Amino acid sequence: MAIKENLAYIEKLKGEAAVRSGRKAEDVLLCAVTKTHTVDEINEAIDCGVTDIGENKVQEIMDKYEYVKPGVKWHLIGHLQTNKVKYIIDKVDMIHSVDSLHLAKEIDKRAKAHDLTMKILVQVNSAEEESKFGVTVDETRQLLMDILEQCENIQICGLMCIAPFEEDVDDARPFFAEVKKLYDEYQKIEHPRLDFKYLSMGMSNDYIVGIDEGANFVRVGTGIFGKRDYSK
Repeated sequence: MAIKENLAYIEKLKGEAAVRSGRKAEDVLLCAVTKTHTVDEINEAIDCGVTDIGENKVQEIMDKYEYVKPGVKWHLIGHLQTNKVKYIIDKVDMIHSVDSLHLAKEIDKRAKAHDLTMKILVQVNSAEEESKFGVTVDETRQLLMDILEQCENIQICGLMCIAPFEEDVDDARPFFAEVKKLYDEYQKIEHPRLDFKYLSMGMSNDYIVGIDEGANFVRVGTGIFGKRDYSK
């Protein structure tokens, strides 16, 4: 299938999952993950209606940024090293993978230098997998408090979670559900720099389960563009 047909199919499944969970299709935002994919492929997806694209690596944003059609929102969804924040601070709409106060402070410093407020998500590693980045559920509360107290140029917009890869995607539900509880807790808190709009859970293999468990932001790459070619 071509990108257009893939997107239509994903939108159909996404919409059905949203309705099952008591929401509308448009309540769940689709982010097209463009890791290793070409500018032509990205622009084709934009022509087909994609409004948000996610990159895992700073270098890929730098390489593609000026060639991708304007108007699309960029998201940094992969692990971010502090020494690379300066390269993308004025290019991305949101950083999804904040997992330490050290990184938040660097984002805050760079955002202040550019006279902007950077939107972020805190990455929660609810399964506590050693192979994945993110803070534990217990650590999340302290990190949120520290960022609010010490980072004036950051707006915390919610949480992001990557569940363990499971052969049976239903096995990911408890890890998503735990993050949803935390999201609901902080969505009720009023603070000028706390605006819990996004719960980012689910990728190509498990985005339906993510939506079932409350996600309103899903990150899909392979499902849109096909398998990645890492030799490029």
